[in-house]
This record gives sequence, C-alpha cells and structure tokens, in this order.
Amino acid sequence: MGKGGGCVPSKKRQPSSAEGSATATATTATNNAPIEADEETHETASVAVNPTNAQSVTATLKIFIVYYSMYGHVEKLAKRMKKGVDGVEGVEAVLYRVPETLPADVLDHMKVPSKNPEVPEIKAAELAQADGVLFGFPTRFGCMAAQMKAFFDSSGQFWKEQTLAGKPAGFFVSTGTQGGGQEATAWTAITQLAHHGMLFVPIGYTFGAGMFKMDSIRGGSPYGAGVYAGDGTREPTETELGLAEHQGKYMAGVVKRLCQA
Repeated sequence: MGKGGGCVPSKKRQPSSAEGSATATATTATNNAPIEADEETHETASVAVNPTNAQSVTATLKIFIVYYSMYGHVEKLAKRMKKGVDGVEGVEAVLYRVPETLPADVLDHMKVPSKNPEVPEIKAAELAQADGVLFGFPTRFGCMAAQMKAFFDSSGQFWKEQTLAGKPAGFFVSTGTQGGGQEATAWTAITQLAHHGMLFVPIGYTFGAGMFKMDSIRGGSPYGAGVYAGDGTREPTETELGLAEHQGKYMAGVVKRLCQA
C-alpha cells in the first residue's frame, strides 16, 4: 500500500504525529457493529477483529471533517457529524474548511455569507495527521465543487509518496434538487481516494429505518449524508442532520476498530 497512512499497517509508512504519541495495550474485541444509530429500528453489520491482535489506543484518534460550504448547508451537516464522532470514546473530530477560490467581489455578488472564523482553513499537508477523514462539499453538475477539487489538486506530493494510503475516508454532500446528484457527487469523488490509496467508507443502510422513510424529502444515500438546499433557503431537516450524526459515529467506530486491529 505504498508508504501508507492512517491505522493500516505498512512497513514503509512513517507514523503521523497522532500515531506517534499513541501507546497500545491488549484488549478483547467484540462482534458488535461499529455504530448503532437506532437499536429498535435496524440491525447493523459486524466488523470482525482478531482478539489476539486487538489493541486499544490510549491517545485520542483524530477524524478530520474537511468541507467546503458556500451557503452553510454543508457546514451544518459537518457540525452535526462532529457531534457523532465526539460521541465515540477515544475519538475526536476536528473541523476544517478548504480555502475559497472565488474572488471577494464575486462572492459579494452571489451574496455568499462570511466564512465561520472559528473553523480554520486546512492545507493538504495536514491530512497526514488524521486517522480518518470525512470530506463534505456541494455538487457542481454531479461532481464536487471546484474549491474542494482545488484542495485535492494541491495534494500531489502526497499522491506521489502515497502518504495517505490506507487512511479511511468518506463523503457527505449538498445538492439543489432531488435529481441533483446525492449519489453521483460522492461516486465521482471516489476517484480522488483511489489515486491516494485511501479506503472509501460508505454508510450503506446502517441508519436503519431512517434510510427507508418516504413521507418526506430527505437527502443522503448509502454513500453518505446529504442535504437538499433547494434555492438556498431550505434548511436541513432533523432526519438529514441525524444521518450526518450517524455517519460521524459510524466512521469513528470504523477508524477505532482499524486502529485496534
């Protein structure tokens, strides 16, 4: 897997700063699902761990939630996703936003609100410090927004060295309409992970009954959480936010088990 990254073992990989500070002790693994979002409405899949190799990580594992949000819809999902990650013991989410690429006068003309100053911008080099990454972005004709693509384009050195190989990653998206790319936007983004050797972690149907509700409009898919922005005035529903929180919990569980394996 090249030089590797994340929690996946590699002889050539140089450990990240988060991994370098971690110490491990033996523990007993269970056959429970990584995350259970609603025990009464669904069953979750199990992730097998060899008890003889299972380890608990004493240092806090880091999941970076890296997003681009123009009008705030993706950011709302990101914040709720952080709540899900932080709810898993031993795992912490860190919010980052990618740099804006549009000029200030264009943003003013589009009536784009100011960026959240509490969320710092990220540089591609910082991804090496994450144990897992969740990328969020709005759609542009079924693909990720140019701002997120520019961020991936800036990670060429990591691609050359395969620094991110083995790191788990997932997606969450925002689209304007029901046919606007809730699945296609995530699907087309998988190419970025493939070239880096990262591990795509979809949520499947682990959200249970919430994935099958037909009584209201809901964003999200087996690829990850999602929101319908409409003309920009529609706010995320509680179901959409709940799916985002579930994805955070699910991803945290997967990352934790990979690090224990």
